[in-house]
Amino acid sequence: MLNTPRAYRGMTTAPHHLASRAGLRILEEGGNAAEAMLVMAATIAVVYPHMNAIGGDGFWIAHAPGSAPVGIQACGPAAGLATPDHYADLGFSDAIPGRGGPAALTVAGTIGGWQEALGLAAEWGGRMPLSDLLSDAILYAREGAAICSSQARLTAQKLGELKDVSGFSAAFLDGDDAPDEGARQTFPALAGTLERLADAGLDDFYRGDVARALAADLEAAGSPVRLSDLEAYRAQRVAPLYLAIDGARLFNMPPPTQGAASLAILGILDRLGRRDTSGAGFVHDAVEATKQAFLMRDAHVFDPAYMSVTPESLLEDRAIARMAAAVDRETAAPWPQPAQPGDTIWMGAIDGEGRAVSFIQSIYWEFGSGVVSPQTGVLWQNRGMSFSLDPVHPNVLAPGRLPFHTLNPAMALFDDGRTMAYGTMGGEGQPQTQAAIFARYVWGGAGLQQAVTAPRWLLGRTWGAGATNLKLESRFEPEVVEALRAAGHDIEIVDAFSDMMGHAGALVRHADGLLEGASDPRADGAVAAF
Repeated sequence: MLNTPRAYRGMTTAPHHLASRAGLRILEEGGNAAEAMLVMAATIAVVYPHMNAIGGDGFWIAHAPGSAPVGIQACGPAAGLATPDHYADLGFSDAIPGRGGPAALTVAGTIGGWQEALGLAAEWGGRMPLSDLLSDAILYAREGAAICSSQARLTAQKLGELKDVSGFSAAFLDGDDAPDEGARQTFPALAGTLERLADAGLDDFYRGDVARALAADLEAAGSPVRLSDLEAYRAQRVAPLYLAIDGARLFNMPPPTQGAASLAILGILDRLGRRDTSGAGFVHDAVEATKQAFLMRDAHVFDPAYMSVTPESLLEDRAIARMAAAVDRETAAPWPQPAQPGDTIWMGAIDGEGRAVSFIQSIYWEFGSGVVSPQTGVLWQNRGMSFSLDPVHPNVLAPGRLPFHTLNPAMALFDDGRTMAYGTMGGEGQPQTQAAIFARYVWGGAGLQQAVTAPRWLLGRTWGAGATNLKLESRFEPEVVEALRAAGHDIEIVDAFSDMMGHAGALVRHADGLLEGASDPRADGAVAAF
C-alpha cells in the first residue's frame, strides 16, 4: 500500500488495527487526542501483548496548538532491593538475567503515565470517564481478540526460554504449545484488573488492592520489587529535548531515553545538506550519522541524575558540527559498538483541533521478563536487565536508578504550520527508522505512507539478532547494495518487509486542517480516520 489516507476531523495510527479503531471511537465521540491515546494504550496492551503491557513503561509527547510540547516520562526505577550484591547472592555476578523473576526488577511506569495523560486530557477540555476509556481493553481481555501473526511466531520462537517462567504458560500458551495465529485469546485476570482500575482509579495500581496483589505475586516469582517500590512511584511531566533544523523544530524525550540520538541523526544530516533521499549516498550518510549519534549516546546518556553533562549540551551547534565533521561521506567507519535491543509499540493521534500525541509503550524484550502475576494478569517488563553489574560501569545497577531506554516518541513542528507525530518500535532501529521516515517525507518529497513503506536498513541488532552489521531489506536496488559494500559496509540482506526494521507509523496535520496518516505494512496495524 502506497496511498496515504487523508481526513480532516481526527486520525489515529497504531501497529494493531483494533487499537487504531478504539482511538477513533473516542475522537468520533468528541474526545481529544490525549483521551484517544489512553484508550489506544489500554487496548493495545491487551491485543498486542508480546510487544507491550501495563507492566511496562511509556513515554508521551503531546502538543496543543499555541503551546509548547510537553513530555510525560513514565518509566520506573530499580527496586530498593535491586543491587549487584542481591544478584551475586542469586548466582548472577556477570549480568542480570533476561527472563524470570530476577529480570523483573524495575517498577512499571505505564499506568502512572496514563494518570498524567488523564490530567493533560482534562486541561484540553476532556470529559471522558475512565470507565469508557478502558472499556475496549476490558472487552477484548474478557471476550477475546484474535492472535496476530507476529505474536504466534514470536511465542513459538521464544517458547523454550519463556514456558517455565512464573505465570507465562497459563496466560499465553495453549497447553504446552504456542497458540495458532487467529486463535481467540482471553485474559480474564487482566480484565478484572482493568475493571478494578476503572472503578477505583488508576492509583490503585500503585497504592491499592492491585498494588498489593502485584507485590505479592512478584515477590513469589523471585522479583526484588516490593509494595514500597510501587507506592513510591509517580510519573512526571518533563520538557522534551529540542533541536532546530532548516524549516522545522524537532522534539524528542530527554534521558534516560535515546531521544538525543534520534535528534542528533537528523541534525547531522541537516548539517551535511543531505536532501536527496534516493540511492546509496542517503543510506551511507544516515548510517554514518547514526554511528556518531550512538557513540555520543553510549558515552553520555543514562539516568540524568548520574550524567556528567546536560542533555541539552549534547545537541548544541558545536556538538552537532563535531559529529557531522566526523562523518566520512565516502567510507564506512569501523563498527560494531554495543547494541541495545527492544520490543515496543508506537502510536499517534491527532484530533480535529490539532492536538497531537506521539506515544510509545514497551516491555523491552518480546514478552518482557515473561513473569505474569496470577492474581492480576499483568505481564512485567525486563527493562532493568540493561543495567550493568560491573561497579565501575557508568550504568551500574543501583536502587532507585532509572534504566536506559531505547524508547523515544518523536514530534516535529514545521515553519509552514504542519505538525508531525512519528515513531517506531525496534530498539536501536528506532532512531534510524525515524530518520528514514522524516528525511524521505520532508526532504525527499515522498508521500507519508510511501516514506513508511519504503525499504529500510538497520545498523546493529534488535529482535534477538546477534549480528551488529548493516542489514538491508531485499527491496533495495542491487546497485545500492553494491555501492554500500564498496564503501566498506558489512551488508546482510534480510526479508523484503522484515519485522526487525520495526513497526513504524506517522501522522501529519497541515495548517489547513488536512490530516495524513501512515501505518507500517510490517505490522498488524491501520490508520483510522473520519
